[in-house]
Amino acid sequence: MATDSLGRRRFLTSAVLGTAGTVLGATAMGALTPEIAMADDKPIGAGEPDPNFAEGRITGIDGALLLVTGSDRTLHRIHLTSGTSVWKLRPTTLDQAKVGDGLYARGVLLPDGTLAADAVWLNIVNLQTHISAIGRDVLHLDHNGSKIVGHVVAGTTAAVYNGTPAVSDLSMLQVGRHVQVIGAWRPDTNEVDIATVYAAA
Repeated sequence: MATDSLGRRRFLTSAVLGTAGTVLGATAMGALTPEIAMADDKPIGAGEPDPNFAEGRITGIDGALLLVTGSDRTLHRIHLTSGTSVWKLRPTTLDQAKVGDGLYARGVLLPDGTLAADAVWLNIVNLQTHISAIGRDVLHLDHNGSKIVGHVVAGTTAAVYNGTPAVSDLSMLQVGRHVQVIGAWRPDTNEVDIATVYAAA
């Protein structure tokens, strides 16, 4: 995939917003799952910018403060607390955040301009793709003409067939079929670690 600024911006934007085009804080739903990041009714970007939402890439980490440069070059200061939910392929902790990670955060904008984060999603992607090949622990995907390598992560990757509960069995996935992939991007590559694959059986 392209690693230029415009290509990265398009990838990150489509990746987290997908077809729903929305983000919702974890506290409102009581959980932090990748699906929640696409569950709100109010599209981000409709009308005025949402002051309680930030996106971009992490450019610095100072304790519990993340310095983030947005895709529009806006600089964000995002403060994480012991109550902040962090997702990076799975629920995790602040120590998993790295400089260069893509970030989406929801929280409360404080008077000093810092965003007190309720929920942070690191490198989250939501991709509509076709399976072009299946290998051992890997799915080769086509996303609007871009080739993406999807890594199956033992103990984490699951499949949802026709809306049924998620299972670890990926054997019903087929080459040529359309799938939706939610996972975590490996920054500056065309590779993602797969959290969930949605497919028709």
